[in-house]
Amino acid sequence: VQLQASGGGSVQAGGSLRLSCTASGSNLRFDSMGWHRQAPGKKRMFVASNTLRNRPDYALSVKGRFTVSRYSGNGTLHLQMNSLKPEDTGVYYCSAFSGVNQYWGQGTQVTVSS
Repeated sequence: VQLQASGGGSVQAGGSLRLSCTASGSNLRFDSMGWHRQAPGKKRMFVASNTLRNRPDYALSVKGRFTVSRYSGNGTLHLQMNSLKPEDTGVYYCSAFSGVNQYWGQGTQVTVSS
C-alpha cells in the first residue's frame, strides 16, 4: 500500500492550502483515512479524518478552519486548510485504516509564516 500526499507549501498566516492523499498498490478498501501533523521536535498529532460513513473528526485546534473531504472508499482524501496559523506548521502525513491495520504515507511539508 502506498499513500501519496501532496499539496504542501509555504504560506503566510491567514492563507489556505489544500492537501491531497491518494492510495495505490492495493485493492484494500479502507475504513477511514486521515491526516496527522508532526511539528519539529514534537510528537505526531491527529489533525482530521473521515470514514466510509462520512463521520469527519477534527482536532480541536483546527476545528472550524480545516475541512476534510467526504471519503467514499476510493482511496482519496483531501484536507482544505483555511485561516492557517504559524502553529499549523509541520509535516502532514496521510494515514489509512483497514481493520486493525494502519498505513502511513510520506509527509508533505506545510510552513506558515507570521
